[in-house]
Amino acid sequence: MKINVEAGDITQHDARAIIVNLFQGVTSPGGATGAVDAALEGGISALISEGEIKGRAGEAPLVHTLGRMPSPRVIVAGLGKQDAFNLNVIRNLMGTALRRARMAGAKTVATIVHGAGIAGLETADCAQAIAEGALMGEYRFRKYKSNDDPSFAEIETLTIVEADKRKIRAIERGVERGRTMAGAANHTRDMANEPGNELPPTELANRAKRLSAQAGIDCEVLDGAQMKKLGMGALLGVGIGSSRQPRFVIMRYRGDKRTKKTLGLVGKGITFDSGGISIKPAAGMEAMKGDMSGAAAIIGTMWAIGKLKPRINVTGIVPTAENMPSGSAQRPGDVVRAMNGKSIEVINTDAEGRLILADAICYARQEKLSPIVDVATLTGAMMIALGNRATGFFATDDTLAEQLTGAGERSGELMWRFPLIDEYREDLKSTIADIKNTGVRGGGAISAAKFLHFFAEDTPWAHIDMAGTDESNKDKGLWVKGSTGIPTRTLINFVLGRAPRR
Repeated sequence: MKINVEAGDITQHDARAIIVNLFQGVTSPGGATGAVDAALEGGISALISEGEIKGRAGEAPLVHTLGRMPSPRVIVAGLGKQDAFNLNVIRNLMGTALRRARMAGAKTVATIVHGAGIAGLETADCAQAIAEGALMGEYRFRKYKSNDDPSFAEIETLTIVEADKRKIRAIERGVERGRTMAGAANHTRDMANEPGNELPPTELANRAKRLSAQAGIDCEVLDGAQMKKLGMGALLGVGIGSSRQPRFVIMRYRGDKRTKKTLGLVGKGITFDSGGISIKPAAGMEAMKGDMSGAAAIIGTMWAIGKLKPRINVTGIVPTAENMPSGSAQRPGDVVRAMNGKSIEVINTDAEGRLILADAICYARQEKLSPIVDVATLTGAMMIALGNRATGFFATDDTLAEQLTGAGERSGELMWRFPLIDEYREDLKSTIADIKNTGVRGGGAISAAKFLHFFAEDTPWAHIDMAGTDESNKDKGLWVKGSTGIPTRTLINFVLGRAPRR
């Protein structure tokens, strides 16, 4: 979908649908919505009084103009309560409204700049939110559909119409930033939605190489022999049961050549997780194609960083393997050795994500990356703790935690900090190795974090456990059924927040 920006009067636009808005509780619309209401001879006001248009968040009623305006349809998107208004309301509004327009068969849509001037919001930020919500809410993964639903016409263009010509440049800047942010999230979604047979470790590495080339950043891929030479026994142990060989991806962006200081981003890339010998139940196992969502988020983030060019150095690391049961698969009770020489007793082969992350974190420390932030669909315990509305994370210092929380707020992706309690490390003591890969059932997300902390050692480090928020089971706002792309935009904002302004 192409996004255009132009100066003009929304009431005179001939798009097949136009989008205006309304706060909950407003009985007499003003601004652009008031102008449209006047053009419709009070039609919107009449529907408000009848209770058909309420302005509640998530609502997008469609009104036919019946020849009173050049556009045949008006969508009156609900803003919800005025005291709860923020940029995420705009993102969700656009996702909902565009899907409504698409269902009506509108191929061209025009919208006003929702939120500009409200609650002190900047015009460029509102335009960015419009672009993010539009491109993410209109997203569909239909690569394998042979006969798509003909009633879902593709929206070809979205035009943002602004009456004040002085604001056009700011709107264009916001749209460009929003296009990159949404594009990164949608790249993440594309990878996470792919079936496991189409996206083995080698193809995930190829995606990273292609997106790196697009963004002008360096990408290196290590094969099994190279990983063995580096001593990555934990990663290789996970992949040994599959005929599809592991890979180790390093994406490097150098935005500040004045310093060697480099931020490290690490993503779990299990392209399919059967559980290995500790096999998962059959019900729902198909969702395990998305166990590489953390890796996809890192790849999408690095693509966006290459496009946005902040003044900071960032290295993205993706350890990727397929966890399968076979005659060659590692067994519960096996001992593997990570890149730093530490031995790990494998208690449960389904606790494999922390094994591949251990080697990736060791590599990041060897490269002197700091801080290190890893991202993974790691534990069912996190899903039980937070459900699907917030992403849990751990951090070794308050400043790093505050930066991640703030980045999540700017993205509309709620981040919630969990404690790194030292006592949980006791449950990971092994009688035959330096550490074992699982603890007791209770507090599983914390013990998993403490396992990774063992390898991060004294490097400033954060661990994002996105289990629960990596996937949506329905269309709502800017989210659509399937991969959410979380926490790609949070990571981008985190990186941008640490970079000095040019």
